[in-house]
Amino acid sequence: MDNLSRRLLQASCAVALTAAIASPAQAQSTRKDLKTGNKFFEQENYRAALPYYEKVLAKDPNNAKALFNAGISYMSFDKEKASDYIYKAQKLKPKVSKDVEYWLGRVDHLNYNFDEAVAHFQAYNATLKKNDQRKEELAQLIQHSKNAKVQFNSPKDIFVKNLGPTINTQFSEHSPVISSDNKMLIFTSRGENVTGATGKVSDKKNKSVAADGEYYEDIFESKRIDDENWEKPRSLSGVLNGKGHDASTQLFDNDSKLLMYRNDNNGDIFVSDKSGGDWGVPKPLDGNINSKAYEGDAFITPDGLTLYFATGKYSEDGTLDLYVSTRVAGGDFGPAKSLGGNINTKYDDDSPYLSKDGKTLYFSSRGHNTMGGYDIFKSEYDEAGRKWGPAQNMGYPVNTPDDDSYYRLSPDGSYAYLSSYRIGGYGEKDIYTINYIKNANIVGKVFSSKDSTTVIPGVELVFSGSQADKTALSFRDVTKPDGAYQVAVLSGRTYQVAVSKDGKPIETQEFAVPVSTNDSTTITKNFYINYVDTTQTNMFATKNIYFDTDKYKLRPESITTLKEISQVLMANPGINISVEGHCDSRNTDEYNMVLGQNRANAAFNYLKKQGIAEARMTTVSYGERRPAAPNDSPENMQLNRRDEFKVVLKEGEAMPTMTAPTSATDTGMSGSTTTTTTTAAPLSPGKSKVKLADGTKVKTKVDEDSDKVKVKTKGSAGEKSKTVTKNGELDAKAKDANGKKTKVKAKN
Repeated sequence: MDNLSRRLLQASCAVALTAAIASPAQAQSTRKDLKTGNKFFEQENYRAALPYYEKVLAKDPNNAKALFNAGISYMSFDKEKASDYIYKAQKLKPKVSKDVEYWLGRVDHLNYNFDEAVAHFQAYNATLKKNDQRKEELAQLIQHSKNAKVQFNSPKDIFVKNLGPTINTQFSEHSPVISSDNKMLIFTSRGENVTGATGKVSDKKNKSVAADGEYYEDIFESKRIDDENWEKPRSLSGVLNGKGHDASTQLFDNDSKLLMYRNDNNGDIFVSDKSGGDWGVPKPLDGNINSKAYEGDAFITPDGLTLYFATGKYSEDGTLDLYVSTRVAGGDFGPAKSLGGNINTKYDDDSPYLSKDGKTLYFSSRGHNTMGGYDIFKSEYDEAGRKWGPAQNMGYPVNTPDDDSYYRLSPDGSYAYLSSYRIGGYGEKDIYTINYIKNANIVGKVFSSKDSTTVIPGVELVFSGSQADKTALSFRDVTKPDGAYQVAVLSGRTYQVAVSKDGKPIETQEFAVPVSTNDSTTITKNFYINYVDTTQTNMFATKNIYFDTDKYKLRPESITTLKEISQVLMANPGINISVEGHCDSRNTDEYNMVLGQNRANAAFNYLKKQGIAEARMTTVSYGERRPAAPNDSPENMQLNRRDEFKVVLKEGEAMPTMTAPTSATDTGMSGSTTTTTTTAAPLSPGKSKVKLADGTKVKTKVDEDSDKVKVKTKGSAGEKSKTVTKNGELDAKAKDANGKKTKVKAKN
């Protein structure tokens, strides 16, 4: 707890001595419990104080003084309960303490109520005199809340996971150290199984309880069972544990040496060698590292020649700064050198850790733009300037409004361990893993929901979601001929999946993707949609046309094919088609979508000149998304540079019987909008009249030399058409039932 907190605790303790008691007998008992609680409270032994305050509250639930002091005591163990108690005390007695606004600010900050925290701190600041030294600390707390609000509102896509109750207890666990094979965890605990100075499991008789009411720190190890579970930890007491606090720091030299902390000489850094499976007696580092001041956490490079460490030796007020010292093999460490102003602040800077390549320094600090207490920061080494660059806050949820420290990367660098006190933990500080959320590969097929077996090609799936900081995410794919799709999406969120085909929306479904912390997760998701494919390919299955690489100019053989298609359409005026452009995979998806559209337009424009009404044709580009063959050879790529032609039907409509054209000049009713099939006009000279089954009347006139053919139609709903072909030229007019007119002139 900081100096301001200690001064305020002492002040609030005096206030708490005057509680109102309901009866004389109860008053005596309550006064005794309150007095005992206040005694421990004044010593900052909050665990010992709390049972006495709870006894008081059991008899007198509205005792504002007991509530207030208990709330402060709970801040180290239960932030939410601390807030409830202090707020209740203030409601019962607004002036329960002259420092109540300060403590309301503290609990609001820890419970992520940053605006409220700032308001309380500002209200408390207004009560202080201009020259009060507490104003500087209060200004820092206000800035912490402002920093925390910024970080909290810009979270990173990070998955924080508690190591679980096998490792963590209701007490404090910290300083995780992982072996190079990732199978052994060494850590520090203040739990009930510590031995402290006696070498025996703690109890009140063997005095393993420190002055603050917590057990002494001891070093434990646990073997990994699998990715999720650990064996029951065993104490590494024996020679490793000294007379007071002992903490793990780092394994190095192929895990044969352990860097550790002991609180000897006000706190020093030691090293222990492992021989025959047992750790040897820890030895302190030399005088250029250890001093009469506090030396805490440290990191040694793999070659054992460079040490980064935290020390209070060089600061006037004992705050910690980070230093580095080097040595030659077999020698002592030389004079320490500060890591510089980009790292060290006037507040505590601690817990250094270096990335495997030595270019990134991770450390904990109470300075910089911390969210409150210690935050994890990183700094990149500037090779040109030969110094460490500006400290960067690792952001939320790596950091929280409370202390976050002891950041240690896993052996492969894919995730990290750290220690912090977070809401939802097991008690005080717990050990957590920090994983960056990765992509998940989503695969599956799209089926028609009408039979759940028919696959639908050409369906566009757009997965829309957001990052943790609300930045929009969008991932898409189009189903292949077998209805399959594949898309890599950022995991750990729910997506809205918009399903469409040929640019027309079908429906939107919701799909929750669980968290993935590796890049190899594959999830199968099939979509069943209310859609029936109304395009048929049997009529034009052999009528594809092909293009040169990166071109959309029609080849001579393509023109021949398009003439054949136009003749079929002339003979069957009730048929509408879709012209679909395709590409190989030589260019980007965006480029190929444009190229595919140009190819479809080329065929569309030619058919239009041949007399096929625009209303009977649509175009669509699929770019490279619907390959006819794998893009793994020049021959296959040629198959993919194509236009396809498909008959478009209304939903539920069957393919009609087609009438084949008898010659290039047999054009039928090109401008008509009728949906029935007509017979071809006879080429023998003379006139003829035909009445079709739907009532459509067709009149045909062929000149003596058959160089001119005239066809007139009149439908039952009043639609009309007139088509004249003469010497290879076409002149067609049509009017539908609504009076809309179409006129076409073209040369074959």
